Amino acid sequence: MASLSSDLFYDILRRLDGSTLASAACTCAALHSISKEERLWENVCSSTWPSTNREDVKSLIASIGGFKKFYADCFPLIINKEIPEFRGNGYLEYPEELTEAEYYGDTDEFESISPSDFVSIVDIRYKDKTICSKVLWGIPNANGSNGWFYNCPFRIDLLNYGARDDDHDGEAATLSVFDGLPPIASMERERKDGKLWQDLRTGLRLSWIVVNRKINQAANLSSWVSLGGQRHWPTDKDFLIRFGSILPAKDILPCQVIECILIMKFRVVHTEGDAMTQTTLKLTELSMQLGDMEGTHVNGRNSLLVLKEALSCQRSKNYSEALESCLLYSKAQSDLMEEKMRNESRLDRLCILSGIAALVSFCYYFL
Repeated sequence: MASLSSDLFYDILRRLDGSTLASAACTCAALHSISKEERLWENVCSSTWPSTNREDVKSLIASIGGFKKFYADCFPLIINKEIPEFRGNGYLEYPEELTEAEYYGDTDEFESISPSDFVSIVDIRYKDKTICSKVLWGIPNANGSNGWFYNCPFRIDLLNYGARDDDHDGEAATLSVFDGLPPIASMERERKDGKLWQDLRTGLRLSWIVVNRKINQAANLSSWVSLGGQRHWPTDKDFLIRFGSILPAKDILPCQVIECILIMKFRVVHTEGDAMTQTTLKLTELSMQLGDMEGTHVNGRNSLLVLKEALSCQRSKNYSEALESCLLYSKAQSDLMEEKMRNESRLDRLCILSGIAALVSFCYYFL
């Protein structure tokens, strides 16, 4: 090892992926020293997230600590196993009364957050091939502290905004049989066998990195792999795939945790049954929303606080832990919804019985 030149070591290390490079850096002092080279980590980030090839994104990453720090922050996924315990009354145990200051958190902290501080760096892969890369600077339609953004449900629709994007971002992202998509003869056949749907769920990967330029922090809010979705919704030709993560909101909202919901929607534009065409899908939606356990969307004001908090929460390179967090949340959410439905059913029966009793009493006394 000592007889090998540093150039040879560098040539070896530049061919490694991020995890292998980090492991190699722990083997000896020579590799550890060379692995600090930013150019190595720039190559790793470029291969992992193609959107980091852009010059403006490179400048952004350099300003928040460099490519090595960026990879260390964004390659692990967010995990949150502190899901509030489900209560038998159908609701999570919230404080009985919350003042406005307690509900919205520290006003001074909120005032220090600006929508323009956030940058979204998004990459979609299908079977290891990049099909879409987007960068969004700031949060659209969030100007003015008294604007509708702060009180309305938070939503980022990435395909509707191309702020500072290059010319290629104006092109629609598509998938076809040339990308490895299974051919479908007709939508009727797809409804029966679901081959295309299963292929999309297993083959698509989404990375949605959020950077806060003001505090120099970044995190990946996606689950990387699909968490579920819906096929043939809202039309027969649409396929909705859901990704996301569970974010802490303990000191921000009474629900203590919220779900980051990332939606990717494809529409079939051609099938094998069409004349002289191949099966082709077009990306029609790529969006982010934040929702609580009862299915209510979080408003813009609280979403900014949640996003800031998420950039410093616990993460893991073990992606199964991130999926476990989502499953724990889904289970608690399902239990809550079921209990709410039971309570509503009991209330409906009570109202019906009360109505019957009132009618009987009326008939007894007045007839």
